[in-house]
Amino acid sequence: MKKIMVVDDSYMTVKELQFHLRAQNDYEIVSHYTRGEEALQNIETDKPDIVMMDIVMPGIDGLETTKKLLEKYPQARIIILTSMVYNDTVLEAKEAGASGFLCKPLELAEVISCLDHLRTRPQTDFFLPTVLRPS
Repeated sequence: MKKIMVVDDSYMTVKELQFHLRAQNDYEIVSHYTRGEEALQNIETDKPDIVMMDIVMPGIDGLETTKKLLEKYPQARIIILTSMVYNDTVLEAKEAGASGFLCKPLELAEVISCLDHLRTRPQTDFFLPTVLRPS
């Protein structure tokens, strides 16, 4: 079972993820934080396999939190969850060290595809081709 930490200030996103993952036996949400600072304080205790991270949150944003989390806990795979789907944002997420990028509103098939990809191909990333389109 892969442990997931969700870092997102949207109650609806967390509920949506819980709903999507309820029927999946391979994944479990073990913690949820609404601020990047909370995730940074708890990453070594929670030891998640995958972190699902929003970009826009109070305090430290998700891109900066991604960089800092990977400094503290480099084995984590971080999936950015956002409605800010711009080429610059995707590139910034990659530069921060994200392993994946999903667009809100989340679609069950994409969430599961991304999680399965990161679980079965741990050395590769998951960025949907439709996300990276020419400017």
